[in-house]
Formats: sequence, C-alpha cells, structure tokens
Amino acid sequence: MAPMRWIALAFAALVAFPAIAHEHGEQWTLANEYPATSLPGEGDEFFAREVANLTEGHVSIVTMPDARMGYKSREQLAAVAQGKLAMADSFGGALGADEPVFALSSLPFAANGIGGARALYDAARPFYEKAFARHGQRLLYATPWPPSGLWSKDPAGTLAAIAGLRIRTYDATGAAIFSRLGAKPVVVSYAELAPKLANGEVNAVLSSGDGGAARNFWDHLPRFTQLDYAIPLSFTTVNEARWASLDDAERAAMLQAAQRTEARVWKALEVRVEENYARMRSHGVTIDTQVSPGLAARLRSEAAAALREWAESTGPDAREILERR
Repeated sequence: MAPMRWIALAFAALVAFPAIAHEHGEQWTLANEYPATSLPGEGDEFFAREVANLTEGHVSIVTMPDARMGYKSREQLAAVAQGKLAMADSFGGALGADEPVFALSSLPFAANGIGGARALYDAARPFYEKAFARHGQRLLYATPWPPSGLWSKDPAGTLAAIAGLRIRTYDATGAAIFSRLGAKPVVVSYAELAPKLANGEVNAVLSSGDGGAARNFWDHLPRFTQLDYAIPLSFTTVNEARWASLDDAERAAMLQAAQRTEARVWKALEVRVEENYARMRSHGVTIDTQVSPGLAARLRSEAAAALREWAESTGPDAREILERR
C-alpha cells in the first residue's frame, strides 16, 4: 500500500476514535483550531509531553492543531461534552453564546495588562469550572493570547480609517463594537479566514501577533495597529467521563501537568509581544503603537458599555467575579 494511503488511514482512525484504550494505557486526542506555533498550540504540546513523562507513557496525548479534527472552537464545547473529542483547546470568545462567562476575557479592556488579565482569570476560574461542568467536562488550564490589535492594509489608527473596513472579529461583542464604529465586521472562525483574506472579502483582522504570524497575515495585511484591546483566553478541557476513567495517580499527574503548562504559558506571555513584533517587522509589517485620541476615547466608551451588557447577561456571578479581581 502507498505511504500516503497508510497516513490517510491512520488519521481516519484517530478521527473515528478520539479516545483509544490500549492494553497499557490511554491515547487521547487534543483538538485545537489554532496552529501549533500559537501560544495555545505550544502549551498543548508541552502539556502532552508532561503527561507522557509524569504517567510514564500510560496516558498519551496526541495534539491535533489547525482544526485537523474538523471542529472549530465554537463546535468543540459540544464535541467534548458528547465524547466525540476526548479533549479540546477552545477559544473562549467563540463559546460566549453557550455560556456568557466564557466571553469575559475577550471583552475590550476588561483587564489592564498581563497582571490584570491573570487576576481576572484567577477571579473567574471557579465560574469557568462550573460552566464547563454543566457541559460534561473539566477545565485543566487556560492559555492567554497576546493582546489583540488590528491587522490591516492601510493605517487604521483613527475613526475615519476604521469606518468601512471589513473586519474579522472573534466574537459577537467585537462585531457589535466595530459596527458602531462604522466598520463592516464579520465573525469568522480562524480556520475559515485564509480564503477570505486572499479574495479580499476581509481586509482587516482583530487578532494578536500570534494569530497573524501563524497564518502569514502580512501577505495581505502589512499593517498592525496596537490596540491592547483584550488578552483573551483559550481553555483546555477534558470530557468528564474520560477523566473519571483514569485512576487517582493518573489524574494527579494530569493536574500537575496542567499546572506546569499554565505557569509556562503565562510566563511566556511576558516576552511574546516583542518576539512577535520582531518577527512581524522582519516580514515588512509596519507596527503603529498609537491611535488617535478620538478612536481611543470611543473604544473606551464602547468597552464600558460592553462590560455592562456582559454583566447583565451573566447575572449575579458577574458582580462576584469583578469584585474578586
């Protein structure tokens, strides 16, 4: 049989059996819509190695970045709940329609810098855990993304420049905000973005340097405006039934691996922005670190309104989270 045929059959087997029991242990797939070179993708790889080491190979995690399992982030919550996926690393903003609390980290200016983002996550984690439990899964760790900015073809640091742009946003809140600024936003999953950039259907993207570098946004969008709009989170979860199938030592090992992964990715965030900017500049990207006072003021006003709307939709939990941070 031709080598490519063997590869196709092997991949099909993984898709058909996302959690495979072996004589000497378990092999689980960890699905992620985003690339292996993104911070969440790197975190997943580190987690898989830690699990293999700590369980002496008894539990094996096979990472599947770039939506190789066929699921986008917004679909992974249900896929893990139904046992179609053993594990998934899902972008929080894409899950906000299922549980408003998941959209928290994607809200504009909800946190001030990396320290503020970590404090907000620590305050919200018990509520994230409860929300995921309602969907039959357990939260293992969260990975922060570098601060979101705006990729575009031309300078985008003024209200006038924003107006009319066809902007890809990553959640409904971003779509509403940029619509009120005069843009024409669309919520497009990361996996579906490349062809829309190539054909000009999208000519601006709200994303981090991580997201843009992983997909070579500079081929179409050679400008990046630093907005520090949000430090969103991706969440790595495991199906509760799969978790329960492990013994106590295996669960302890996975929790230790998750703690190490979370510490590593938050530490990496401290230098990630400058690393991304250096890479972007090497590919000819112009990085604008200032926006006009008018745009800054309008974004802050819209952000305050978005936080109020989120709190109303989330209910009493929102007040407790915001008081804890």
